[in-house]
Amino acid sequence: MRQPWKSSQALLLIPVVLIVTITVVDLLVPADVHLGPLLVIAPAITASFAGPWTTGVIGLLTVAAQAFIGWHFDALFTRNVLVQILAIAVLSALVVFYCLARERHRAELAQVRSVAEAAQHVLLWPLPERIGPLQIACLYLAAENEAQIGGDLYAATRTDNAVRVMIGDVRGKGLSAIGEAAVLLGAFREAAHRHTTLPDLAANLEESVARYLTDFEPAEEAGERFATTLLLEIPDGDHITRMTSCGHPPPLLLSPGGAVTAPSLHPAPPLGIGAIGPAGYSLDVVSFQPGDTLLLYTDGVIEARDAAGGFYPFGERAAQWTGASPEALLHHIRRDLLAHVGGRLADDAALIALHRTPTVHRGRHTGRGLRLGGLGHSAHEEAPAADPPDSTRSWPDSPPAEDTHPP
Repeated sequence: MRQPWKSSQALLLIPVVLIVTITVVDLLVPADVHLGPLLVIAPAITASFAGPWTTGVIGLLTVAAQAFIGWHFDALFTRNVLVQILAIAVLSALVVFYCLARERHRAELAQVRSVAEAAQHVLLWPLPERIGPLQIACLYLAAENEAQIGGDLYAATRTDNAVRVMIGDVRGKGLSAIGEAAVLLGAFREAAHRHTTLPDLAANLEESVARYLTDFEPAEEAGERFATTLLLEIPDGDHITRMTSCGHPPPLLLSPGGAVTAPSLHPAPPLGIGAIGPAGYSLDVVSFQPGDTLLLYTDGVIEARDAAGGFYPFGERAAQWTGASPEALLHHIRRDLLAHVGGRLADDAALIALHRTPTVHRGRHTGRGLRLGGLGHSAHEEAPAADPPDSTRSWPDSPPAEDTHPP
């Protein structure tokens, strides 16, 4: 692979060859044919791949070439040649000023991007590749140009005997939803290791969101701000996962051999709608065997449309890659999803792939794992090692049915 500076050096030959060619041809054609003004093409081309200093040097060479042509014909100080030299000098200077403005804009854009990246790392800390019995990969796709964060969110934390994961979607997209996302992430990281059950944790998150909306919700949007959330708890010793859904889509369960199922959850209302207490949140238990992969996502994935208005067939596409690693799985989905929508999503999208390995990695995590939440203590209720008979449904034989059970 060629280095960028070598490519720039090769491109620099183009304006130099143009200057030499135009100069030589102008010396050979009849005196009444003037090709010197064409020299301005050289700095204009240079500006497309080089900075202001290089463009300025090429501009000086064009002025010198025009002066040499006038000197060769003993017309250097004639009005016609002086006007041509002045015109080339002015146009070259304008091209250099354009380069300076472009470089300043690039520097400002790079600074904005660095701030966005820093904000993303503060809000969405990178998930570790391994935590407890899980291999993890995550993906975030922001809908707004130049934005790397928005209303979708995810987090994970390690307790003594389990891993807790949250994925959520704040109403709205892009920068306007960041405030609520930050509140929800902070509340989860603080409370995930202090509450013994997921319904208790969900009730605590509802209180945090309600306090934020009381202080910062615009009057014209009263009652319209909320966040869907899915909470998971994956014990080390039991091959199950516990889930509490607050209006969030259920995950896909990918099993070896291409089997894809979607758990039938009993979702409560989204956070921010109103406090219902721990009793209002259901706890669903689903089998999660070694070799299985749970694929968590936000509605930006399943609501993505192609040019004809067709939704992205998420379950069908995911079934093609059930044997892939979490990182490879999300790589395939990202490429396929962007191809489906033509390169740009209409809404933020987040995905997490959780692959259960036969080996449990116990103990406290260091490095990036520490940043994902407190390594606190949590007591867990006893749960069956197998699913309830109707806890999952196959994909894509039947679409997800609307839940008719009360929370």
